[in-house]
Amino acid sequence: MSDFTSLARDVYRVCNIKGTFRLRSGQVSNEYFDKYLFESDPALLRRVGAALAPLIPTGTDLLAGLELGGVPVATAIALTTGLPLLFVRKKAKDYGTCKLAEGVDFKGKRVTVVEDVVTTGGAILDGVAALRAQGAVIEDVLCVIDRESGGPEKLKEKGLRLTPLFTATQLRNSLKSTAEILYGEDK
Repeated sequence: MSDFTSLARDVYRVCNIKGTFRLRSGQVSNEYFDKYLFESDPALLRRVGAALAPLIPTGTDLLAGLELGGVPVATAIALTTGLPLLFVRKKAKDYGTCKLAEGVDFKGKRVTVVEDVVTTGGAILDGVAALRAQGAVIEDVLCVIDRESGGPEKLKEKGLRLTPLFTATQLRNSLKSTAEILYGEDK
C-alpha cells in the first residue's frame, strides 16, 4: 500500500462520520469530515503537513491558515518547510491591534492559503478578499479535503487554484484499496 493510500485511509477512518449534517455552505449531507479529529492527532497531523509540503507552489513567501481548521494544518506545513505563517481570523478583532491576520508582514508577498475541508469555498473567498485588500498576492489555496461540491470552480472564478491533498472520492476509495489488499476482493 502506498504512503498516499495509507494516509488517505487513516484520515478517512479518523474523521469521516455518518449522519445528517448542515454544512457551512447551507448544504445538508449524510457524510461529514470532522477535521478536528485528524487535526487533534499529532502523529496524523504531522503526516498531513508533510504530505502537503510538496504541493506548495514555487515562489510562495508565506502560508496563511484560515480560522480555525486551517491554522493547525498551516502550522504543520510550516514546521515541515520552515515557511512563515499568518493566522487569519474570520473577522478582525475589535481590541488590541485590531488585526485580521496575525504573524509576519504580508503586503506584496505571495501567500498560499491553507484550509482543512473545502465544500463551496465560501470561507476561503472571504479570507482571500480581506487579505488581498490589505496587499497580499494570492493565487493558490491548499486544502486537506475537497468535498467535490463546487469549491474549485468557485475559487477559479476569483483567480484561485485549489490543490487538495485528497478528494472525498479518493478518501472513500482508500478503504476499497485496503479491502482489495487485505482480502483480494472488492468489499
